[in-house]
Amino acid sequence: MLFVKILIAITAVLHLGIMYLEMFSAPEKQAESFGMPLKFVQQENAQIVLKNMGIYNRSLGLLILASLVLVPASALVMVLSLELIFIIIVGIYGGATVTKRIYFIQALPAAVALAVLYIFS
Repeated sequence: MLFVKILIAITAVLHLGIMYLEMFSAPEKQAESFGMPLKFVQQENAQIVLKNMGIYNRSLGLLILASLVLVPASALVMVLSLELIFIIIVGIYGGATVTKRIYFIQALPAAVALAVLYIFS
């Protein structure tokens, strides 16, 4: 189960990295990372939306890490499953609406972590 927890923790840290890109990176890096036009990303309203998305990703990453530490073993698989399914759904939507890279950056790691969670639990 330690391997599973490490894999899921990596998924959580990935979301903290996404949060950093959304909230603190330069607009040029944001545009490149998310496949958006620089002119769009530089707009004040686009920055507000990116920062709000960053809050979501930070919260999700911290929630997963907290779950690994605080949730009792008897409920851990269920809690982590719900969190990972949520990431998969959001990743699929993001891949379909923003950039295909989100399938590989967000949805795929969560799907692999979910599969490994069920294989080893």
